[in-house]
Amino acid sequence: MSVTIFNKTKGSNLKEYYKDIYLLFDETLKKLNIEKDYDVSVILVRSKKIQEINYEFRNINNPTDVISFAMLDDEIVNVEESNDLGDIYINVDSVVSQAKEYGHSIRREFCFLFLHGLLHCLGYDHINEEDEKVMFSLQKEILDPVVLR
Repeated sequence: MSVTIFNKTKGSNLKEYYKDIYLLFDETLKKLNIEKDYDVSVILVRSKKIQEINYEFRNINNPTDVISFAMLDDEIVNVEESNDLGDIYINVDSVVSQAKEYGHSIRREFCFLFLHGLLHCLGYDHINEEDEKVMFSLQKEILDPVVLR
């Protein structure tokens, strides 16, 4: 099981929180009783880049805070053979602005966005109210023990 983090930003440094990302990854797989050795990539980008990605893949011409590309959703990938969960793009500008807006730490926001993206890669969604309750409850259960340590 591994997380690979690529920082594609200039000047943004969230390295001090990488350890939390690795821990959240392990805790999530443990919580969900997933024993397969999965890998996920985290790509840190700025608002401009994530807006381009959002437009290209979702036809939405606005930046967003996180976008996940789940390999398990791709019909081309043989789930039995692949260990790659997918890619999670995190907008570092949103990390900072949303932490301020919601009145919590940059660490918590960074961890929240990673976990949210990871759960999408694992097949969770929040399209309807029932799915949203399940996903958001799971986020809280996994996130709080890590960021409140």
